[in-house]
Amino acid sequence: MDKGWMVIGFFFIVVGLPVMLGVGGDMFKRWLKHKEAMTKALNAQTAEKAAQYAAQVERLEQRVRVLERVVTDRGTTLAHEIETLRDQPLN
Repeated sequence: MDKGWMVIGFFFIVVGLPVMLGVGGDMFKRWLKHKEAMTKALNAQTAEKAAQYAAQVERLEQRVRVLERVVTDRGTTLAHEIETLRDQPLN
């Protein structure tokens, strides 16, 4: 009986352990590739949203500049400037 356990142990060490490590290593490599793909997708989404926010901030800054110019320009009346700006198309 003692010899039987030695044979089983030897078989496990020589055959079973390398097979399990090989399968486990392959699974780990696939998991890493998946994580890398997910990271790239998330980075692309983040960059796209950052560009959209930058464009929106630029539009808002332009609007604030126009409002500042209207409020501080004393050569024309405020109501006339507002009506002129209201008639302009938005970009």
